[in-house]
Amino acid sequence: MTNISNRKIYVLMVFTALFWSGAFITGKMAVQEFPPFALTFFRFLFTLPFIFAILYSRQPGAWLPGRVQWGPLVILGFVGTFLYHVLFFFSLHYTSAVNSSLIGASNPMMTAVLAALFLRDRLDTLRLLGIALSFSGVVLTITGGDWSVVSGFAFNAGDLFMFAAVFSWAAYAVLSRCYMQRFQLSPLMITAYTFLLCTLISFPFVLWERPLAFLPFASLGGWLSILYMAVFASVLGYLFQLIAIQRIGAPKAAIFINLVPVFTIIQSQLILGESVGWFKLFSAAVIIGGVYLTTRAAATPQTGCATGGKQ
Repeated sequence: MTNISNRKIYVLMVFTALFWSGAFITGKMAVQEFPPFALTFFRFLFTLPFIFAILYSRQPGAWLPGRVQWGPLVILGFVGTFLYHVLFFFSLHYTSAVNSSLIGASNPMMTAVLAALFLRDRLDTLRLLGIALSFSGVVLTITGGDWSVVSGFAFNAGDLFMFAAVFSWAAYAVLSRCYMQRFQLSPLMITAYTFLLCTLISFPFVLWERPLAFLPFASLGGWLSILYMAVFASVLGYLFQLIAIQRIGAPKAAIFINLVPVFTIIQSQLILGESVGWFKLFSAAVIIGGVYLTTRAAATPQTGCATGGKQ
C-alpha cells in the first residue's frame, strides 16, 4: 500500500463516502422488510468472514484478544456497533434517509464535545465555531425551521433516534481512543471483534422479533440491501478508511465525511424519490461547514487516554 499515490487515496476516500451514503439508501429500503435487530444481526453476520480474513492477514500473530482485552471489546461492541446500528435502523423506519444522514454527519461535532468533557481535549475558537455550526444545522434539520416543534416537543421520532445514535457513536469513538492505548488494541482488532460481539448481542433480540414472521417474505432486494451494507459500507468502507489514515493521516481522511450527506441527498432523490428543498440544502451546508471546521482545526496536545490514537 506504500506505493499508492495521494491522488488514489483521495479517490478511495470518495468511494468510501459513497459507500457510507449508500448505507442510508439501502438501509431505508431494508427497513421496509426487516425489523431493526434483524437488520443489525444480518448486516454484521455477513461482515465476519471478510473482516476476520483481513484481521488475520494483517495481524497473523496477534489476531486473538488477550483476557484483559475482552472487557473493553464487549463495551465497545455494545455501545458503538450494536446500539448505534439499532438506533440507526429505528431512525430510518421513521424519518428520511436525508435527515438521518444530515444528523449523522454531526458525528465529529459530538465526538469533539465528549472528548473535551471526558478526555480533557482543548477546543480552540475555530473548533468551537465548528461545533456551534454543526449543532445549529442539526437543530434546523430536526425542526425544519419550525420553532413550534421545539415549543410543542413535536419532534420526529426518527430524527431523535438518529441523534441518539450519533451520541452512541461519539461515545464509542472516545472510549476506543482510550482503550486502544490502555489495552493495546489495534483499530482492526476493535473493528473485527465489535462486529462479532454485535452479532452475538443482537441474536436474542432477533428471536424476540419472531423471524418467521418476516424472513419467509423477504425479497432478494432486501437481502441485497443488507449485503451492500455489510460488504461495501462496513468492510470496504472501513478498509479504505484505514488505508487513508495510514497514508494521509486522520485529519485529512476525516474531511471526506462531508461528502456523505451530499451523496445521500443525490441518491435519495434519484433512488428513493425523497424531496429535498432549499431549506434542507441550507441545513446540509451549515452542518458540513461546521464539521469541516471541527475536523480541520488541529487538536491541541491531550492528556490521559487522549494520547492514544483513534482512527
